[in-house]
Amino acid sequence: MTDELRTHDGLTLRYWSWSRNPDTSLPPVVLLHGFAANARLNWEGPGVVEALVARGRRVYALDARGHGESDRPHDDTHYGESLMARDVRLLIDRIGEERVHLAGYSMGAVVAVLAAAEDPRISRLVAGGIGAGAVEVGGLDTRVMPPELVSAALTAEDAADAPERTRAFRVLADTAGGDRLALAAQIRAVHRDALPLDRIVVPTLVLAGGNDPLATRPEVLASAIAGAELTVLPGDHLTAVRDPGFAEAIASFLARD
Repeated sequence: MTDELRTHDGLTLRYWSWSRNPDTSLPPVVLLHGFAANARLNWEGPGVVEALVARGRRVYALDARGHGESDRPHDDTHYGESLMARDVRLLIDRIGEERVHLAGYSMGAVVAVLAAAEDPRISRLVAGGIGAGAVEVGGLDTRVMPPELVSAALTAEDAADAPERTRAFRVLADTAGGDRLALAAQIRAVHRDALPLDRIVVPTLVLAGGNDPLATRPEVLASAIAGAELTVLPGDHLTAVRDPGFAEAIASFLARD
């Protein structure tokens, strides 16, 4: 099932929902995808949706502003993870439950942390695809993916002209049918402030690929969140989500509540 949300700044966002003989006593699960991906690519393809639905969960996944089937303006003022966290709270309003579980990957993990720090309805959190950079830089590790280089890769007329170290984002954007100018606007507006990790008071799982350059030393992030657990999987930023342990780790952790 799919539906739409209207944001405070006039954008229309697409979200997806799945269930199969759901146990309505369990909190719904909201999934937030990574940069240049979309809800279905990040969560349905790797089997996360199925793993959750098979356990009786109601699942919702939002196409972030600038991504997927949501509106994709090219103006930087419509972007940033703080605005995306506001969109998440709007989706939780729409769901209408007192408690929800929230899982995000990469950009979506930053959004999830920001939302969980503000919204008491979020009672369990998964932050995937981020590591020490979330503590030392605030948000995605811009030391590894400098915004100006990612923007250059996305806006270059020819892919061969894109900086090599960030060319993968252009490939991912094109594979996902993304709007590269919208994605460039988001990366220019990327969150650069300290994350409110000390305000995360719910059970949290930090999840990262062992060879992910964007999520190095994930134990640093886990140590910065009170009581957080850590799971390290095989793979890098793009391949860890395809490891069978990825979906299982998320579904098992969220099943404890």
